[in-house]
Amino acid sequence: MLHIGYHESSSGGYAAMGKEAVSVQADTFAFFTRNPRGGQAKEIDADDVAEFRAFAAEHSFAPLVAHAPYTMNPCSADPGLREFAKNLMIDDLHRMSFTPGNLYNFHPGSHVQQGADVGIDFTSTMLSEVIAQCKKDGVLPGTVILIETMAGKGSEIGRSFEELAQIYDGVSCNDKLRVCFDTCHVNDAGYDLVGHYDEVFAEFDRVIGLDQIAVFHVNDSMNLLGAHKDRHANIGKGTIGYDTLHKVNIYDSANDKIRSYNFTAAKTVTVHSTIVIIVINIFFILLCNCLYTSILLIMYQHKRLVSVSAIRLF
Repeated sequence: MLHIGYHESSSGGYAAMGKEAVSVQADTFAFFTRNPRGGQAKEIDADDVAEFRAFAAEHSFAPLVAHAPYTMNPCSADPGLREFAKNLMIDDLHRMSFTPGNLYNFHPGSHVQQGADVGIDFTSTMLSEVIAQCKKDGVLPGTVILIETMAGKGSEIGRSFEELAQIYDGVSCNDKLRVCFDTCHVNDAGYDLVGHYDEVFAEFDRVIGLDQIAVFHVNDSMNLLGAHKDRHANIGKGTIGYDTLHKVNIYDSANDKIRSYNFTAAKTVTVHSTIVIIVINIFFILLCNCLYTSILLIMYQHKRLVSVSAIRLF
């Protein structure tokens, strides 16, 4: 069975995200564990978690996908940043123990001129240490860690299936790992989904195994094949196209392993939203006219008015 969701803001808490997902007929969702451009996280609200878990059970939710912040670079050249990444992931996995049975997705990092092999070794080492610590703390059994396929922007690792396999091979207890397959990233990394769809997945199966894909990020791309830029587009509005992306759900369906997440579907402007925009525009125009009239009166009263030019505000 294919489970479909999208990325939500976590500002309102778990229960709010769950209700929002159901309102658009989704049975799962993705969210950032904390500020995606920082390191701070909101305190877990036990009542909110309890409400969500009951709601999720009632509506037969599939596992959620938590996303690590972008500030985490496990293969940084700076030892302090690598330690920050490790501690942040451990903390995130502790936080996820409040909602067990879900998925934790992260970007494997950028080696920053150290070389891909060095970066891969750092990331594998961090994962081994994180898994060991979380098992010791008793918080990992219910969570699977996802390594995301990357576009190869700058010095990103994970730009090829072989690099993902190297990360896997370097991790002890790698049974806790799976892959998040981002269609935009794979396109931008140079894998031709449009022209050689079956061959791309056959190669993934050979190098890693299709059973290792736990999640798809179904995104179109603004970029040409192999651009190494990572710019998402709305589905059907990019260089991959709807005809290719709608086929993503066919793999491993017999084992019910793959879940698809549509992060960049086009949004619809409602009639209510349009009315609000019109009212705001009318108010702004009237305000400008009032200000203009007031300025003219002040100038006239001070006998500084020499000439007036007609101004059309609308």
